Amino acid sequence: MRVGPRVSRERFDAPGPALEALRRRLAGVEPLRAQRALTREYAPEEQVAARGEIRGPGRLLPTVRAGADVRGDGSMEAWTGWLRRTAVEPRDDEDAVAALRRVLGA
Repeated sequence: MRVGPRVSRERFDAPGPALEALRRRLAGVEPLRAQRALTREYAPEEQVAARGEIRGPGRLLPTVRAGADVRGDGSMEAWTGWLRRTAVEPRDDEDAVAALRRVLGA
């Protein structure tokens, strides 16, 4: 989990509790303001306020990396992959963490 410059790690025995911890941690992230760097301005929705990642050992989730980003405007986006992240589209009334649960089969 990364919120701003702070990084923290937790270990879980199963993907279900890890996803619930991810949901709790990402829910408390505060929105960001627009930032200016050199000649460009970055709107809140273009910034990542927090990133939560789940990595599984070979026996639980073989080589799977997945997570969710909280944008500066408070919206959440789920993804899978490592070098190339692929967005996970939520279905119906799913939020980002529920979409991850579906994709990971947890």
